[in-house]
Amino acid sequence: MFSSGHAGAVFFDVDGTLVPGTSSSVFLAGFLGHRDELAGAEDAYAAGELDNRQVSELDAKGWAGVPEERVSGWLDGLPLVAGITETVAWCRRNGLAPVLATLAWSPVGAYLTDRFGFHAYCGPRPETDGRRFTGRVARHFDEYDKRDFALARARELGLAPHSCGAVGDSRSDLPLFASVGLSVAFNASAGARAAATVAVDGGDLRAVLPALSRLVTAAR
Repeated sequence: MFSSGHAGAVFFDVDGTLVPGTSSSVFLAGFLGHRDELAGAEDAYAAGELDNRQVSELDAKGWAGVPEERVSGWLDGLPLVAGITETVAWCRRNGLAPVLATLAWSPVGAYLTDRFGFHAYCGPRPETDGRRFTGRVARHFDEYDKRDFALARARELGLAPHSCGAVGDSRSDLPLFASVGLSVAFNASAGARAAATVAVDGGDLRAVLPALSRLVTAAR
């Protein structure tokens, strides 16, 4: 492995973590006309009654015929937790690569990466014909893919998993929480809190910085 100059990496979840109280998919489904159906499916996923493939296929149908650029416009109104800009800047100042590790659709990850300067992102990809969404899923992505993406990104940066952290809130974060050195449950479910190194609550993402400081201290 090569040295990237990073002391570690922090993998941030999107839905329920950076997007409080809802998900980016449910937010977009409000414009697409299937909000209630999708919210019910996401609740079933959280309860272990559906898998991410089933939820993604249901959601993707509602995207059929929508121009790609329209989604970017809608995302300008996405509700976000305070302090993302400052937290990303803090990570970079302290040698931690800030990465999105999420099951949110790839257009959401791309939007947030461009807006806030994250190092990279992952997620399922809705199919397009080059201009519009087709209503099908081009690439499925689940909680284990999310973990595998994070570990692969760490390897590319020349980092061991124990020098990395994860910030998340729910079922989709559990495999990643079990694979990194520090896990922070932020405004999280009971299951995520039980699996995490530390639990933090608050309306500003900067509340996780004291916990993330442990990665900086350990790297010295």
